[in-house]
Amino acid sequence: MTKIQSHKDLYVWKEAMDLVVVVYKLTEKFPSHEAFGLTSQIRRAVISIPSNIAEGAGRKGGKEFSRFLYIALGSLSEVETQIEIAFRLQYIKNIEDVNKSIYFIRSMLSKLIKSLG
Repeated sequence: MTKIQSHKDLYVWKEAMDLVVVVYKLTEKFPSHEAFGLTSQIRRAVISIPSNIAEGAGRKGGKEFSRFLYIALGSLSEVETQIEIAFRLQYIKNIEDVNKSIYFIRSMLSKLIKSLG
């Protein structure tokens, strides 16, 4: 097993960073009247995912790391909900790929939490 030197070694962090890019590109197409509403909210939430993974990885001890991973899971659920809202408002035409990424990240986070005991 490879020793983790930093959060950048975590595949889940890399996937979460990719999700940030995808969400930013999607929200660029949102109506301008959403700039301080849904656009801002979804961007803050998606940034929170890799940020909490990174912060948790930087802490000493699995218990603290798990706490930050749970926060990342919460932010992931928030993003999932906001993507669904954007879809229902017809700001996004297809959410299948984004949802696949969300499910994959959720699975990885859950497995990492479980491995920390």
